[in-house]
Amino acid sequence: MPTDIPQIVGLSLLWSGPVVLLGTCLLLGLGRLSLVMSTVILVLIPPLAILAGVIGVSGYMFTDDLKRTATVLASVAIIAIPAAVLLGRFQARRTVWERQAREQERAAEQSRRELIAWVSHDLRTPLADIRAMTEALADGVVSDTVDVSAFARQIDRDAVRLSGMVDDLFEMSKINAGAVRLELENLDLREVVDEVIAGCAAAAERADVVLRPVLPDSPVTVDADSRAVSRVLTNLVINAIAHTPDGCPVDVEAGHADSYAYLRVDDAGPGIAEHEFARIFEIAYRGTSSRTPRDNNGLPSGSGLGLAIAEGLVSAHGGHITVSNRAPGSRFEVHLPVPGGPHVPTIAGTNAAARSRTREGRARA
Repeated sequence: MPTDIPQIVGLSLLWSGPVVLLGTCLLLGLGRLSLVMSTVILVLIPPLAILAGVIGVSGYMFTDDLKRTATVLASVAIIAIPAAVLLGRFQARRTVWERQAREQERAAEQSRRELIAWVSHDLRTPLADIRAMTEALADGVVSDTVDVSAFARQIDRDAVRLSGMVDDLFEMSKINAGAVRLELENLDLREVVDEVIAGCAAAAERADVVLRPVLPDSPVTVDADSRAVSRVLTNLVINAIAHTPDGCPVDVEAGHADSYAYLRVDDAGPGIAEHEFARIFEIAYRGTSSRTPRDNNGLPSGSGLGLAIAEGLVSAHGGHITVSNRAPGSRFEVHLPVPGGPHVPTIAGTNAAARSRTREGRARA
């Protein structure tokens, strides 16, 4: 009956429209609905709107056709609702994963930009010094034997500094690429402490800082790469020396606690603001003036990668590194799993890769 079509269409729209409008209002009005619930509502709107339209067209006359239609829609709903729940959960997980991936990409891009800015800034100074002094020597501007010797020593120091920066960049690139290769051995952390204190003794003496080992009588053994652990502790000790006032001590401790072994470095500096902890291990991070390391007393300035490298190497061992304040100064503590024990769980907010790791805290070693 062609003449009934306009009436059928009108009644269908009249009855199904409010259902669609109500569903839309629910989705827009309840902004805190979970993704699963939103998906369920989206799935229910079409069959309910169809059912309302059929009922309106039938004039509330529950005929066999209406019963069959309602049965079909109910059957579809029985299948569609669980499917909507599963799809909603899947979509929610994928959305969260995509958001995290985007955040990680943004953090990685920001890290790359900061690293490029650091390279262009920090490498420029020693290169400029070397170039200026070599030109002075080549042009004969400096001819006195004493001055030539002083220039040669300064060029050597700048070259050593550049070499250290390049080594740090190479180490950091391996950590970021997941290409760190550890040669594990049964390692006594007391020996590492003694070795690092001996290696840093000259820097501590120039800075008028006292290095004090705090070691137990019994061995503190872990399965670790001796080179990597020494690098970690050296970076932390040099960093502590740079922030400790003249005549004050830096305590370097090794020991056991529960299911892990630890290395602890306590300085006597000004400490770190609580809100700055989250980014303390970021690449090439520079601190506030209160935490800027001194450059006098012959103490070499840092590459800006020391703490980032330390965290990366500790994480490669299945451990983690934390930072906290004490009175006076701050404490860096490395936790490493003991042989046969469980891996130390990563603490959110202190490991890299999050890691999204105080921007105005402490300058790195």
